[in-house]
Amino acid sequence: MKVLIAVDDSGIAENLPRAVETLIRRENAEVLVLHVLQPVQPVPPPEMAQDYAPELDGEMPAASELVERIAGNLGRAGYAAQAKVLVGDVTGAILGKAGEWGADLIIVGSHGQRGTLDFLLGNVAESVARRAECSVLVVRAATSKG
Repeated sequence: MKVLIAVDDSGIAENLPRAVETLIRRENAEVLVLHVLQPVQPVPPPEMAQDYAPELDGEMPAASELVERIAGNLGRAGYAAQAKVLVGDVTGAILGKAGEWGADLIIVGSHGQRGTLDFLLGNVAESVARRAECSVLVVRAATSKG
């Protein structure tokens, strides 16, 4: 089974590997930990490379460290895990990589920051869940109950 975990730099990223460890058997499982950096200008000029976004150069080391750390933790737990950072539209890059890689499952986190549907899922999670060609697991952020 191929599992793509789409992480960002929010606290929920740490909950996503736990979902893998709880639900997915290590045997015959491949995990791709993906982080997408979205450029300020969504479409570069035609003379530029598709992933040209010099404003993100400073964010690349932290993004790489994030995915490498999560993939490393999954690797130590017995999963075949790899890490990848892409530049582009977040939803499009997640769906594109999932299709290209042949993912059986996409795991994303919910943030609940805006309107009613966004409140329940989060904008990226909602878009991925609606448009993915494979199953999608949305992991909720931990909430304090009081």
